[in-house]
Amino acid sequence: MPSASPKSERGLDWFTFLVADIQTGFGPFLAIYLTTQKWNQADIGLILAVGSLAGLLSQLPGGWLVDAAPSKRRVAIIAVAGIGLSALLIAVAPNFIGILSAKLLHVASSSILGPPVRAITLGLVGHAAVGPRLGRNARFGSIGNGVAAGVMGAIGYMISPQAVFFVT
Repeated sequence: MPSASPKSERGLDWFTFLVADIQTGFGPFLAIYLTTQKWNQADIGLILAVGSLAGLLSQLPGGWLVDAAPSKRRVAIIAVAGIGLSALLIAVAPNFIGILSAKLLHVASSSILGPPVRAITLGLVGHAAVGPRLGRNARFGSIGNGVAAGVMGAIGYMISPQAVFFVT
C-alpha cells in the first residue's frame, strides 16, 4: 500500500490550489471582460453556451485520453498549459473567433485535467486513503478558488478586466 511523503502531499496540495486559481480566471470574469469589449449579451451567451456544451461533450473522450496516456503527470502538465494558453488568447484576441477558440481550448483542457489529478492522487496514497485525500484536494481547490476570485477581482477592478487573463 503506497504511503505518501509529506513533501508529495504538500506538492499535491499546492497543485490543486494553483489549478483552481488558473481556472477561476474564467466564468464571470470572461462575461465582464467581453462586456467591456462591447460584446452584446447574445454573443456572450452564445460563447458561454457553446463552452458549456463542449465541456459536457469533451468529458468522456478526455477521460479516454487520460486512461490511454502512459504519463498522467504529462497529461496534467499539457492540460495546465492549455488552460494558460486559452487565458492568453482571451487577453490578446478578444474577437469572436479568438474567444470561441480560447473557450473551447479551456473546456477541453479542463476536461482532461481532472482525471490525471485523481490518478496521481490514487497513486500517491493508495485505495485505502483515496477518499480523505480527494476531500483534501477539494479543500485546497476551494481555498484556491476563493483566493483567486478575490485577487483577480481586485486586479480586474484596479488594473483592467483584461489583466485578469494575463494573471491567469
